Amino acid sequence: MNKTQKVLEHLQNNTGITSMDAFELYGATRLSAIIFNLRNRGYDIVNVDRDCVDRYGNTCHFVEYRLVKGE
Repeated sequence: MNKTQKVLEHLQNNTGITSMDAFELYGATRLSAIIFNLRNRGYDIVNVDRDCVDRYGNTCHFVEYRLVKGE
């Protein structure tokens, strides 16, 4: 199973995925490219803007990708 398949399976079975998740779980360093390819294959994936505070008190912005599941 390649990284694209792993990310797709993750999206299908979980709420969403971030770049950190993809790196830690699957060793995928280019999640945005994987998402681009999945979108080109017809998957409806949305971006959810997220914020956090790092260990130095700085606000960090990142994206969580979520698969829109058909009903």
